[in-house]
Order: sequence, then C-alpha cells, then structure tokens
Amino acid sequence: MGVGVIVVTGIPGVGKTTVMKRAAEGMDIEFVTFGTVMSDIAIKTNLVKDRDEMRKLSLEQQRTLQIKTAEKVGKMKNVIVDTHCTVKTPKGYMPGLPEWVLKKLNPTAIVIVEADPKEIFNRRAKDATRNRDPDTVEKIAEHQMMNRAAAMAYATLTGATVKIVFNHDNALDEAVKEASPVLQ
Repeated sequence: MGVGVIVVTGIPGVGKTTVMKRAAEGMDIEFVTFGTVMSDIAIKTNLVKDRDEMRKLSLEQQRTLQIKTAEKVGKMKNVIVDTHCTVKTPKGYMPGLPEWVLKKLNPTAIVIVEADPKEIFNRRAKDATRNRDPDTVEKIAEHQMMNRAAAMAYATLTGATVKIVFNHDNALDEAVKEASPVLQ
C-alpha cells in the first residue's frame, strides 16, 4: 500500500532534508524536491534553459508548472516531497503549497522540521555555501510559527496529519526517531 505522499517542510537551515532522508534510509520511499521536479519540467518543455530563469516566467506559466509538478508527484505512491510550507518575501509570507498544488499532491502527512531559533540562526551564520537573507532570532521564530499555521490549514484542506519534528543541534538521531512513525 505505501505511505502515499508525505510533505516535509521547514525553514532554511533547519535540516529538513537531512532528517527525512535519514529517516527513509533502507525504505522503498522516493525523495524528491518540488522545485527540482518543477525546473526539470520547465527545462524539458523548453520554457527555460536553467532553474534560475524560472523566476522570470509569468505567474500563469509558474502556476501551470506547479500544477504539472504536483500531478507528477501526486501519482507517486511512496514519496517524500521536500518543499516550503511558506515563502518569506519582502511583502510578507506566501503559501508554499497553494490550493491547486495541494489538491494534486493530496498528502497523507505533513512533517514540519523545527529547531530552536537560536540554533537555526547559528547554523545559517556558519553555512558559507548559501547566500540567505539575514534574519533575526525573532524573525526565525515567526517564520516557524507561520509554517505551523499554514500546515494546519493545508491539513484541513487535505485530511493530512501534521507532525512536528525537532532537529536540535547534535541530536539528529532523536529527530530521525521522531519522524520515523510517519513513514510506517
């Protein structure tokens, strides 16, 4: 039967990919990143040459791509979808999973990976491989709160469960243990 579609989300620097990939080790569960699948479709259909061009597409083109991506991923039976619950913009928070995406994905569970905002702040400061917008500890806490609210709204629309998994520093094994029941 399988686990269906499981959405994993968390703010940048929380370690959502690390936790869920480790939790799924040895299981027959595919791991995909929504944005990567979306850019692959855009490249194959000659809308863009690379992922960086996607932000230049019209809103209608982006929405069409989101729907095609959600249809493709939604047909998978054992899949963890790495994506963003909310997207922080200068104008405020946007839903990472608009209604037209949710309906096609139809997730069975939404996993939010969180950590102490100070831990995330420090992880971001040490990560020279990324060019993230600077955030205060308070803004990181706010973003995590917005993710919780959005996840429950998404669950209301889909009937999915919401599981919060804490990924504290030096406690990856505990986070993996918390996430594992969702994959059963």
